[in-house]
Amino acid sequence: MKSLLDGRLALTTPEGVRLQLTPAGPAARAMAWAIDFCAWTFGGFTLVALLGAIIPSPKLYTGVTLLILFLAYWAYPVLCEVYAGGRTLGKYVLGLQVLRADGLPVRWRESVLRNLLLVADFLPMFYASGLLSMLCDRHFRRLGDIVAGTQVVYRDKPPARGQVPDAAPLPLPFPLTPEQQRALADLFARESRLPYGRMLELADIAEPLTGRVGEASLERLRGMAAGLVR
Repeated sequence: MKSLLDGRLALTTPEGVRLQLTPAGPAARAMAWAIDFCAWTFGGFTLVALLGAIIPSPKLYTGVTLLILFLAYWAYPVLCEVYAGGRTLGKYVLGLQVLRADGLPVRWRESVLRNLLLVADFLPMFYASGLLSMLCDRHFRRLGDIVAGTQVVYRDKPPARGQVPDAAPLPLPFPLTPEQQRALADLFARESRLPYGRMLELADIAEPLTGRVGEASLERLRGMAAGLVR
């Protein structure tokens, strides 16, 4: 369930927790894109110079250079969004990140789809379609975000909390439905955005599953979630 209040996007997770996200507007996203383009250009010219010193054949050099630059142009944002918390260098500098529409981190499907549709956002020139889409959408989504089900938001600073070691996988005491398994896995995917007190409340609610309360229940839940995703 979602709503938009005072410019912020409010999401209600399956655990009954409300997330307050601030959509990023066209200006911030344009600045992030400019930084990414400069980084890609600098890296591209550096790579071209290195290849020129290695490859003696002009035709082979041209072909290899164009191929590598093409792959790097598409791979750079996808790899950053999947492995760097939804942030390219530009988004990191501007304090932005890409999330799924439900507040979860983006995965390969969403990232590849939203970046492939950059071509449609560019048309007819200079990202005119993407800008028009963001101006008409209350969440400032470009066409790629709408199709992929993603959202660019300002990244909130995570609250200070001690690092929790990885939990050993634990078996489920009884079968859970796919929806219940997804809710359990999603709970720990969102853990960095939830207050620790709320995590303990949810752990107490899960006493019939864990047979524990408080931190002991939370640790068993973490182990069960680890068993689901590994």
